Amino acid sequence: MKQNIKRLWLMVCMVFCLFALSACSGAEDPGQTLDAELSEGLCSVTEGIFELCTELPAEEVEEAEASALKQKDDVTAGLFTAWKGVMNETGDFVEILSSQAVATEDGGYECVVTASFTQRKVEFKAFYEDGAQGMPVPTSFSFTPEYTVGEKLSKAGMNTAMGMGTVFLVLIFISLLISCFKFINAFENQAKAPAPAAVAAPVPAPVSVEEEDLTDDLELVAVITAAIASFDNTSADGLVVRSIKRASGAKWKRA
Repeated sequence: MKQNIKRLWLMVCMVFCLFALSACSGAEDPGQTLDAELSEGLCSVTEGIFELCTELPAEEVEEAEASALKQKDDVTAGLFTAWKGVMNETGDFVEILSSQAVATEDGGYECVVTASFTQRKVEFKAFYEDGAQGMPVPTSFSFTPEYTVGEKLSKAGMNTAMGMGTVFLVLIFISLLISCFKFINAFENQAKAPAPAAVAAPVPAPVSVEEEDLTDDLELVAVITAAIASFDNTSADGLVVRSIKRASGAKWKRA
């Protein structure tokens, strides 16, 4: 309920002041300095919008932004969006230091309000243009906090570090990607290479057979002695068999 009342008073204040300024707005030429009455009226409207916006709690600012977007009121939604973006850096509102309204080159009006907060100064700008029947209507709003030199240097350093860090990360990723090309080529060459021929199994070496000593076989010795004596037509008494070796079967086959 409190939010709706503040929004209603804001709209009433704007409409009342804009109607009061309608008689004076047509007498000003674009780019010319405004007269005191018109400048004072624009400054009063802008200061009222500024105070009503900055006095809203954070949760009501979000609700007001959502309500304006739902009603397709882009100007009011832009006002709350701009304030929501800087409200955490300003602190509590203290006072309005100055306000000034001037005519712009495009035939509209610009009002600049400088206000003091607990953490820093804020410059609030409101832009107007001539609407129906020459009444000036707001078109956009902006909030610009004033940062110290140390804060500006800190932000610049942070932006520089983030930018350089991003560049180095991209370069490292590219170098790693390039280093992987040799593994990709090796894999492709391995896939294209013909399958190796089957390796013949090695022929096992012949197992040496220990020769059997047959000289102890007396019957075999007697038979061989008799055969030799018969072959030579001699007596077997002078023959002495010292060793007997078995001949291979291949020689008997060739005989």
